[in-house]
Amino acid sequence: MTAEARLYYAHDPMCSWCWAFAPIWDKLEREIATHFPEKIRVEKLLGGLAPDSDERMPEAMQQHLQETWATIQQRVPGTQFNFDFWHLCKPRRSTWRACRAVIAARNQEQQFDSLMTWAIQQAYYLRAKNPSNRDTLVTLAADIGADYELFAKELDSDATRAHHLKEMQLVRKLGIQGFPSLVLIKGQQANGIKLNFSDTDTMLEQIGQQLGANAA
Repeated sequence: MTAEARLYYAHDPMCSWCWAFAPIWDKLEREIATHFPEKIRVEKLLGGLAPDSDERMPEAMQQHLQETWATIQQRVPGTQFNFDFWHLCKPRRSTWRACRAVIAARNQEQQFDSLMTWAIQQAYYLRAKNPSNRDTLVTLAADIGADYELFAKELDSDATRAHHLKEMQLVRKLGIQGFPSLVLIKGQQANGIKLNFSDTDTMLEQIGQQLGANAA
């Protein structure tokens, strides 16, 4: 049976607000399957905040991101960050490789999509590891049970880069300007879902209204 609507979740595994949203997104994805069985197809898009770079992140940006982490901790209780990252690692404004890592892992098994995203977030935000580094990502692929040798070959391949570019183009086409974002497509209509970082009820209600259905 073809789903009557498609819900796009646009994110970046190195987006700190996506990390804060991760527990609620996990719950929302499960509840969508329960409340709207076969009505919605969920697809994840790796938006990509910043292209590959070996340049050290400017001090002003480092300070800005640390302030963002502190703000998130205040606004989304329970979200944790390990600030040791900023002196243990060489911070780089470079997230596209982490996005490609999720795609390369997903290409092996669909379940590796969520597992790789979670592994990158845990490494970055809790363990002070740098997901901009290739060796970090290969280690994480092995940790989740992926074929890390195949992963290493595909991580920066032309095919994986092209796939990521295609996802980023769709993100722009949908008018998404920040991460995380949710957009529901039904017929020719595309509507954003207002995010709630504390519970899923309001988001389920919005989805139900756009589907013309009540949550079961």
